[in-house]
Amino acid sequence: MKEPEVEWFESWFGEEYVALYPHRNEAEAEKAVALIADTLGDRPVRLVLDLACGSGRHSRYLGRRWWTSGVDLSEVLLRIAQRNGTPAKLVRADIRALPYRDSSFDLVVNLFTSFGYFETDAEHSFVIRDLARVIDSGGTFVLDYLNEGVVRDRLVPCDETLVGGRRVEQRREITPDGRFVVKHIEIKEEGREFIERVRLFTQAELSSMLEQAGFSIERSFGDYDGTPLTDESPRVIFFASRN
Repeated sequence: MKEPEVEWFESWFGEEYVALYPHRNEAEAEKAVALIADTLGDRPVRLVLDLACGSGRHSRYLGRRWWTSGVDLSEVLLRIAQRNGTPAKLVRADIRALPYRDSSFDLVVNLFTSFGYFETDAEHSFVIRDLARVIDSGGTFVLDYLNEGVVRDRLVPCDETLVGGRRVEQRREITPDGRFVVKHIEIKEEGREFIERVRLFTQAELSSMLEQAGFSIERSFGDYDGTPLTDESPRVIFFASRN
């Protein structure tokens, strides 16, 4: 029998990812969670889900404010989150098959473009619909995504850096159909290469996907400082309530 094809994110978010990106920005994570707390204000939040939590960078700050569960597919990143004392219940699962009951959470967050990884838009839409299932009525979903227009306009085709004594070349391109940005990461001396691929959803496409899943967008921001969302913003941050 033919072996099932391994999707890029199954092989990439492991030991090599950790070695090449050892220090993600903690201050940025704290600022993102502060923006969430400030925007929600006095709205009651009991239970929080950090969707695609990775190594727990955001879960650490979420867990200091609210009871939090973090879910991710990468066993390596979840072990790091646990080792770092992340105050969250960590669960290993594919976000296309959330292991939670209906209406389990008051708040679900998906931060730092940990979305858009799948081959088809149907898969992305299914994830949004399923997370709507696990959010209680009146609850909030926070989606923090790249600004596709800025990515297209400011794409750096190639760069090379030295990480831990290893030369790492990164080549970036937009796929011919214009739907994805792809990054090829090559460890030069070792001749090994990894791929990242993210769907370039427009603001309108993200809004439509949320609305079709039963969400209403209440607030939007262009960065973690809470500045208004514009075409030139580095981020697209939506606060959407479940109807």
